[in-house]
Amino acid sequence: MPFRRLQRGVAALAAAITLLASPQAGAADKPTEIKIDWATYNPVSLALKENGLLEKEFEKDGIKIQWVQSLGSNKALEFLNASALDFGSTAGAAALIGKINGNPIKSIYVYSRPEWTALVTRPETGITKVADLKGKRVAATRGTDPHIFLVRALQEAGLTEKDITLVLLQHGDGKLALLRGDVDAWAGLDPLMASAEVENGAKLFYRKREANTWGVLNVREAFAADNPEIVKRVLAAYEKARAWALANPKELQKLLVKATKLPDAVIEKQLGERTELTHSKIGQEQKDGILAAGLALQQAGVIKPDVDVRAAVDSLIDAKFTTAAAN
Repeated sequence: MPFRRLQRGVAALAAAITLLASPQAGAADKPTEIKIDWATYNPVSLALKENGLLEKEFEKDGIKIQWVQSLGSNKALEFLNASALDFGSTAGAAALIGKINGNPIKSIYVYSRPEWTALVTRPETGITKVADLKGKRVAATRGTDPHIFLVRALQEAGLTEKDITLVLLQHGDGKLALLRGDVDAWAGLDPLMASAEVENGAKLFYRKREANTWGVLNVREAFAADNPEIVKRVLAAYEKARAWALANPKELQKLLVKATKLPDAVIEKQLGERTELTHSKIGQEQKDGILAAGLALQQAGVIKPDVDVRAAVDSLIDAKFTTAAAN
């Protein structure tokens, strides 16, 4: 190779290295938008969205906020796995299943401590306990807290999914199937469950508050690794939204009524009776609840026996982004 050509090659390589090391290169990597979900099972997300808190926080950075509705934990996890979301709302146990199945996420915040699921039937079915589900058709949304709740309830009654006919439907379709008589029971999710109860006379025949896992906000691992300060700022905005929701329960109820187009009585039941917003910091209590769900699912055969559930939970929960103001 001629000496002059070699000199030109070395100079080009040096220029490339200088460009990569320069501040401008790092600035180019800053995201131009944040993709985050809202969900009717996550009331704080509605407060965050409707008050424009993220838009105000990131306006000076030129970062736009893209809102995506999640219709269930399963959809939020699908969007996170496909990078269609940077932040997504799920139940804690659902996040664990996603993590075990290879979804690269971290659970970083608690948006609610809910009793958002129970087993629901129509009065005329004669179903009064979980054992009565044997041989019956039951609707559920796979990969969500209601489905996990159903599996654990069956296990406690000495049954498995093989003892029922599981009809896989998204939450809204599960409610409709129950009311039409296409299924005998439904693993419900609020506010649809509260709607079936208040408007259609459906019966919650099995409830167990402690088996409802926490509502958690998840972030894509790659996004968190590249943008740790942005993650902290998103959680700080979430804290403002949660504080607003606690201080303005009637306004929060109006937002949920608007989003769901359900009557006030339905949303009042969801928010007033079955939703607690006084927690936000993620830590040991959430780990314990998610671990209990994971071990129960492993015993029921949903999680393979060779999976280290405790290690998966430890890998899922990441408390380092929690703001100082969080409880």
